[in-house]
Amino acid sequence: MKNSTIRAVALSLAALAIMAVRGVAQESAAMPQASALAEQNLRPYWHVFAAYALVIVLIGGWAVSIARRLRAIEDRLAD
Repeated sequence: MKNSTIRAVALSLAALAIMAVRGVAQESAAMPQASALAEQNLRPYWHVFAAYALVIVLIGGWAVSIARRLRAIEDRLAD
């Protein structure tokens, strides 16, 4: 048990180190493009944000609906 825990922690730390090194390398390679990226905006994609908002609201309503149905079933079972 102790060996597997130490092994898991060591692998996690190694993965984090590799990701950190890759992130630093990508940031330094992307510096010439930073000004081009800063000039971009997301206005042409407003419909995507609206669609995500609509889907989130629908999923929230569905979850509330399920909760109400479960509460009604629990109330019937309690009687």
